[in-house]
Amino acid sequence: MSNAPVLTFSRPAAGPSARAARGRDGIGRSSSKAAERVSDDLRHGVSEHLTRRRRQTALMLGATAAMGVISLYQTGILRRLPDPPLPGIDSDKVDASGEAYQVLRTPDANLSIANYGATLALIAMGGADRAREMPLIPLLAAGKLASDAAGGVWLTVEQISRHRALCAYCLAAATATVAALPQALPEARAAWRQLRS
Repeated sequence: MSNAPVLTFSRPAAGPSARAARGRDGIGRSSSKAAERVSDDLRHGVSEHLTRRRRQTALMLGATAAMGVISLYQTGILRRLPDPPLPGIDSDKVDASGEAYQVLRTPDANLSIANYGATLALIAMGGADRAREMPLIPLLAAGKLASDAAGGVWLTVEQISRHRALCAYCLAAATATVAALPQALPEARAAWRQLRS
């Protein structure tokens, strides 16, 4: 009979962050009760604000994925971008243009991915009660999403006016950013009320 340890997959009553916090020796980052609370809040918490933050995260990850496909094309990994057979859609034309490489002489999809990374960090920063505990963060997150949404609309208008064509992937990313903004507003209003009180 084998003496091998038996692996179990049941969740401990204290939650995974408490279990992970036990091993504090060794090289690497330290933990804290506040960090463990954020871990538990984001993964297991139930509130309207957390639900909306999860929606924002999903939408911004979708936008990032769309930019990832464009990045594959703009850096030569993909030879062409597959487009839906719709009139006015020509992602290759839009994403190969000089304008798409103008800022920092870098493919604009890569810059968008970095930009969306900052947005995702703001959306996820803090625990369930961050509107009360750190009210500037929800306000910054909403402002950043507003900036992202305005940028997406601006780039869509630019594509129509300059190229007479639209990039399907850019359109998907712009739609996701615009859809994420209303999800951030209730928490931002709660944070504003907290600051004013």
